[in-house]
Amino acid sequence: MTEHRRGLWFGLGAYLGWGFFPLYWPLLKPAGATEILAHRVVWSLLFVVVLVLAMSRLALLRALASDRRRLGFISIGAVVVAINWGTYIWGVNHDHVVETSLGYFINPLVTVFLGVLVLGERLRRVQWAAITIAVLAVLVLTYDYGRPPWIALVLAFSFGTYGLMKKQAGVGTTEGLTIETAILAPVALAYLLVGQTRGVATFGHEGWGHVALLVGTGVVTAIPLLLFGASATRIPMTTLGMLQYVTPLMQFAIGLLVFDESMTLAGWLGFGLVWLALLVLTAESLHRRRVPAPTPMDSEPAPASA
Repeated sequence: MTEHRRGLWFGLGAYLGWGFFPLYWPLLKPAGATEILAHRVVWSLLFVVVLVLAMSRLALLRALASDRRRLGFISIGAVVVAINWGTYIWGVNHDHVVETSLGYFINPLVTVFLGVLVLGERLRRVQWAAITIAVLAVLVLTYDYGRPPWIALVLAFSFGTYGLMKKQAGVGTTEGLTIETAILAPVALAYLLVGQTRGVATFGHEGWGHVALLVGTGVVTAIPLLLFGASATRIPMTTLGMLQYVTPLMQFAIGLLVFDESMTLAGWLGFGLVWLALLVLTAESLHRRRVPAPTPMDSEPAPASA
């Protein structure tokens, strides 16, 4: 099997793993979203620490931790990924699976917007058109829900910010997750200990199966990330970008078919506009990559790509 094909399988495995997440978090009830989040942080840290030691990357980890600039970006990333994880768990366990899928559908558009807002990148006309269509979709869904789709927006902006911080820090998947969870772990562990002391925690009170599922949050968090990292080094980012739509499509289907969430005509219209915006953005991006870059004699330099 070629490296490219391995990369495709690794990438598909990562996005399929994330796509099945809506089926996992409800299994952890009656634990609340905050308790599940705290367990996810603690067990993820233990899992990746074992990986770091097994892969002999402790020296690299120490070097990253001593770099204040990169550590600052990682720290911000840790906070926003905690917001992302907590919002997602809450949304899934409160019957908003379809809306959580919307968050990851609009994430590429939010990433483009953040490139303009934070990095000062310039958008091309087609990219502006895609973002305009996405804004219209949010307005339609706000009318349909009777409120802004805040779950989707929090997920999209938190994950977009997380990606931006990862880009600025320039860290590997395993090392990044280790430091992020290490930053969050003291708060998460304190929350769990207080819950156990007060007798309001579910850990150890719902049977060994429940304990195993809570411990498993570390495994289900780390494995897709490791597969993603292995894929990113083997296939072009354009291919990886196309694969990313597997996850929200699966989540959308699970929300409708497994959890029997309803969709109104306005809801279908809103999602249809989001898909149109993504189609426009993806088609324009693929076209730009096929066209050879102009030489100085041909034209002026193209604006920065988002």
